[in-house]
Amino acid sequence: MHLNRRYIIASALAAAVAAPALYATTMTSTIGQTPAFKAEKCYGIAKAGKNDCASTGNSSCAGTSKLNADPNAWIYVAEGYCERIVNGSLKPKA
Repeated sequence: MHLNRRYIIASALAAAVAAPALYATTMTSTIGQTPAFKAEKCYGIAKAGKNDCASTGNSSCAGTSKLNADPNAWIYVAEGYCERIVNGSLKPKA
């Protein structure tokens, strides 16, 4: 019975350590992929490292932007919403 308790504790610890890594892998694999909903590219609103892509400049694509609100980096938003967001633009800013 003593061995069983060690096995359960070790399994729980392994799961607790592995869960965040598995979650992070799942989340980063969706960055940059075209969403299932009708979407448009919205420039100038992405948080640093959370962009879906960029037109030019400091980053090339998915998660590589180094600046918050990079005027050349974009994220997908639901169609019709970009122009409703502060600093949102349907075109990269010069």
